[in-house]
Amino acid sequence: MKKTIFFTILLTIGIFISSFTKDKKDVSSTINSTSKIALVPTEKEISPVIKSNIPFVGKSFNGFKEALAFRESGGRYDIVNSFGYLGKYQFGPATLNRFNIHDTQHFLENPELQEDAFIALCSLNKWILRKEIGKKVGKKINGIEITESGILAAAHLAGSGNIKEYLRTNGQYRFKDAFGSSMQHYLKRFGGYDTSIIEADKNPKVL
Repeated sequence: MKKTIFFTILLTIGIFISSFTKDKKDVSSTINSTSKIALVPTEKEISPVIKSNIPFVGKSFNGFKEALAFRESGGRYDIVNSFGYLGKYQFGPATLNRFNIHDTQHFLENPELQEDAFIALCSLNKWILRKEIGKKVGKKINGIEITESGILAAAHLAGSGNIKEYLRTNGQYRFKDAFGSSMQHYLKRFGGYDTSIIEADKNPKVL
């Protein structure tokens, strides 16, 4: 019985990983052939077995960033999706330029830089959304309890402007990305993590 469960888990993991590598396309001339082009998995493609093995699943900040990264890229630093979003946290080129990161290949090959960029983006979004965080955290919108971590995750998905509009209209304004992921889903899925370690910063720097 134990062997059957073990091989079922291995088979599931193999199917999941293979879904990242099909239908590859060259999306940027600045990214060489060693980078992995992949589609971001949909919610239905993430099996319960895989979910249960997300690292650092506690409610600490590590839990937040690893859970979000797993949703974005499967936690892989070398991923580029079919729309050209890069790395573990799926950064767009415009966001990277905001932090003076212009060499996308270097970015893909540098995990420390990716982690620093994620912290910087969280700090920036926390500053931009500081009023909304102060007013809305603890309240419910469309049945979802609003938390700081949920707001930061939704801002990572949709941008601070879209989540700000969603909160200001009490959920009347909606947004989904090209893969169908919604702000409401991120608000719920990534709510309740401890993101107090992130300091709001108008001009965060990535060293």
